[in-house]
Amino acid sequence: MTADTTAMDTMRAAKAPAPKSAWWEEVKGIFWLVLAVLGFHSFIAKPFYIPSESMLPGLMVGDRLVVTKYPYGWSFISPTIPNPVAIFRSLVLHQPEESWGVQLPFTKGRLFGHMPERGDVVIVTPPGRNTDYIKRLIGLPGDRLQVRGGVLYINGKAVQRGPVHDKIIPVDANATCADYPGALEQSADGGQICRLPLVTETLPNGRRYDTVELGWSQGDNYGPITLPAGHVFLMGDNRDRSSDSRFPLGAPELGLGGAVPWEYVGGRAEFITFSLDGDATWNPLTWWGSLRSGRAGTSLHPEETKP
Repeated sequence: MTADTTAMDTMRAAKAPAPKSAWWEEVKGIFWLVLAVLGFHSFIAKPFYIPSESMLPGLMVGDRLVVTKYPYGWSFISPTIPNPVAIFRSLVLHQPEESWGVQLPFTKGRLFGHMPERGDVVIVTPPGRNTDYIKRLIGLPGDRLQVRGGVLYINGKAVQRGPVHDKIIPVDANATCADYPGALEQSADGGQICRLPLVTETLPNGRRYDTVELGWSQGDNYGPITLPAGHVFLMGDNRDRSSDSRFPLGAPELGLGGAVPWEYVGGRAEFITFSLDGDATWNPLTWWGSLRSGRAGTSLHPEETKP
């Protein structure tokens, strides 16, 4: 081997790219995976956890469900941007009421926007807050809306209400029945049940659903108001235990502050994926036993009848 050949080999070796480290490839792979998940959550669908009883009887604390982002188009509220501080507060300090995402500044309008349909169950972020609520869409832009004596009026007509009937809800750690005086009963097998009085409500478009009727409450009289353009009115199905458009923003009511600009609607609830009764611990062996039977796959779209 000549000196020239040795020199050429040395130069080629110096110019050859260094092998990429395995850890950098792993970092890039994780980055693209996270980006894909966030993109899916932002534009297609995301999971949602039910933390309160404001949508009883259809939704219970412990329900997990799918919310789709695309039915109404996308607004400033749609992107999912993780907030590490909020995640820490939720997981470590046990403050689940705070959203895990960073909210973008308000921008008017929606991309490929479609107005929700009356009766849809939607997630909404109250103006000035960063917490997702789940409610039923009751009023559309231009509607004249009022609640009088617990009866909902839309454009001067009382919404059709069926007779009072009962629903039996099994009692567990996520459904204690503690907020319903007189509703807790002993079941035939020696357990406990929660007997809630319901009224079926039918909207002008023929969509119907059950609401909980507990008698007089602070929200039984509201309005009348006329909804401005681009605004919607939202109420919980558990009418006497729901902080919704009937109540002011901020403490103590923590409502939605009246009609909400439709840009704050983040998506439509589709179906329940699974539900937990609250008895599970950190031990994975307890998770299967905590599943509530019969709730997985339950559609969250209201029944359709001819108006």
